[in-house]
Amino acid sequence: QVQLVESGGGLVQAGGSLRLSCAASGSISSINYMSWYRQAPGQQRELVATITSGLRTNYADSAKGRFAISRDNAKNTVSLQMNSLKPEDTAVYYCNAAPYIDPRLGSWGQGTQVTVSS
Repeated sequence: QVQLVESGGGLVQAGGSLRLSCAASGSISSINYMSWYRQAPGQQRELVATITSGLRTNYADSAKGRFAISRDNAKNTVSLQMNSLKPEDTAVYYCNAAPYIDPRLGSWGQGTQVTVSS
């Protein structure tokens, strides 16, 4: 399994943008599912967006139209562009790399904090 390191989190005002990056220790070209999840205090971890090895994308309803996931297999990175951020987007964001749709079968990064102020 690859090791994942997220970066790009921070404090931003509502309406602002952030770009999260996830760097993998090895090749991601054959990893079927690269995903971003988030976990807010007191809440369960939830899916934000997924991109497959075939570049199909899937977004949570809360992310549609505002977030965009992408992957660069040559650089072994996955990114999440987040626009029009809202206070409810505040959470720790985690990268996941999994061979199947179930993230429990894959690797997690340590997370990066995103805080959106109102």
